[in-house]
Amino acid sequence: MLLPKRVKYRRVQRGRLKGKATRGNTITYGSYGLVAAEPAWITSNQIEAARIAMTRYIKRGGQVWIKIFPDKPITEKPAETRMGSGKGSPEYWVAVVKPGRVMFEMDGVAEDVAKEAMRLASHKLPIKCKFMKKEEAEEV
Repeated sequence: MLLPKRVKYRRVQRGRLKGKATRGNTITYGSYGLVAAEPAWITSNQIEAARIAMTRYIKRGGQVWIKIFPDKPITEKPAETRMGSGKGSPEYWVAVVKPGRVMFEMDGVAEDVAKEAMRLASHKLPIKCKFMKKEEAEEV
């Protein structure tokens, strides 16, 4: 499970998910990528589940890059707690993902294998995703 070693601030504000991704929207390492089509918070557990689904399908052949990192702490108050008395404690970590963001990249496998692996990974994520090849991404 991914999480930062240390952070400057223990609790952060929620923020907004408007606009398209301006950074991390190109395929840089591999030949194939999984691109977000919707904005969302992706938890560290979801990232790990998607990674496992991909690597299992390609039978540890090729290489997978995770291009998102959960660096935003999400706080929750304990169950049956009265209102007030400050903000809750951090419970889990999320990566803020906007449309157009390349979340995973893959190389060293055939295109049909990569497409199926990415499809399995996208089922583990709470958003719609698109499979993209590096050649297609350069044209756009």
